[in-house]
Amino acid sequence: MANPVNKLLRRLGYEFRRYRPAEHGECVSLTTDRPVKGHALVAYIVEPFLLEGNTLPSTAHTHHIESLMIARAFLSQGYNVDVIDYRNGEFRPTKSYMFFVSARTKFAELAARLNPDCIKIAHLDTAHFLFNNASAYRRLLELQRRRGVTTTSLRVIEHNFAVEHADYLTVLGNGFTESTYSYAGKPIFRLPVPTPHIYSPQYDRDYTQIRKHFLWLGSSGFVHKGLDLVLEVFSRLPELHLTVCGPMEDPGEREFVKAYHRELYEMPNIETIGWIDVGSQQFIDVAANCCALVYPSCSEGQAGSVITCLQAGLIPIVSYESGVDVNGLGILLRDCSRDEIEAAVTHLAGLSNRELLNMSKSAHEYARANHTKDKYLLEFQKIIESLCVTQS
Repeated sequence: MANPVNKLLRRLGYEFRRYRPAEHGECVSLTTDRPVKGHALVAYIVEPFLLEGNTLPSTAHTHHIESLMIARAFLSQGYNVDVIDYRNGEFRPTKSYMFFVSARTKFAELAARLNPDCIKIAHLDTAHFLFNNASAYRRLLELQRRRGVTTTSLRVIEHNFAVEHADYLTVLGNGFTESTYSYAGKPIFRLPVPTPHIYSPQYDRDYTQIRKHFLWLGSSGFVHKGLDLVLEVFSRLPELHLTVCGPMEDPGEREFVKAYHRELYEMPNIETIGWIDVGSQQFIDVAANCCALVYPSCSEGQAGSVITCLQAGLIPIVSYESGVDVNGLGILLRDCSRDEIEAAVTHLAGLSNRELLNMSKSAHEYARANHTKDKYLLEFQKIIESLCVTQS
């Protein structure tokens, strides 16, 4: 059977072909059905374009959807598109490109090989590496001083100069994320993280039962994402319940799990599920039995776990550095201290059923309106259109 991605593109009138230059790695070429304005090179996630049979694109991370939508945006505007992996620093262009969009990793190397008039766009899905790494190590140092534990539970971003070699920046995040790149004086466009899963509204939650039930959901980098702080808070609040969903078996979290074994596995008010598929019925059931997400991350682009939980109708208790503006949907943490987190969860648990229901509805409706693949596609199309006007 045909690749569903190809089928989708063909239904939209696009012609697809795939080739593999031996010395350069995978490259996918997509041909627009519109009058051709030029060529665009996208260096991001190539795997969705290489699927065989009827395999669906991965939903493990939003960048699979993003890559597809970026390509579709250019195709819809009349550009033929070449897609390569963002780590492919060996790619040598054989044509002139009007646009180049790439993640940070090999941006500088690839940009240097392009025609001088190519519009170069750095696609940034994290805060700047200097801010991110400084914040990550600060969290580890604070944990070491607080509990006498050294862990490797952090998310370090490699050094790169993508911003310095770009003409424009697209940023997944909020004002915080954007501020970490403002030093460069480059025009910045914000993009909304598109969630892979859309959930039916759960407006029949019994808040009398679940008002004291909270969720921490995240991938690796537990200290970076504040799980240590959340565990310490709930360990002193026996009347509140916490469910923890994350990759406990990750080798990089071994020291963390050992240090927090009591909180994770021995406390009656804390349930550790481990890694969970957010597309599964298990996650839907977990979300239905919690009222809020607690996510005090120290640095993100725009946290996919937060957006996923908004889609599921969970009220956000999140840091500004999570990259998500709660805008009255929940509670914004300013310093992520344990006292502040405790005050936030106890305050939320004390609200009325009606207040909690309204906040849940607002979270779900906001995510449905702003964090879908269609919204992402629309926003990227707007970026292309504005840049075309600027260059004309």
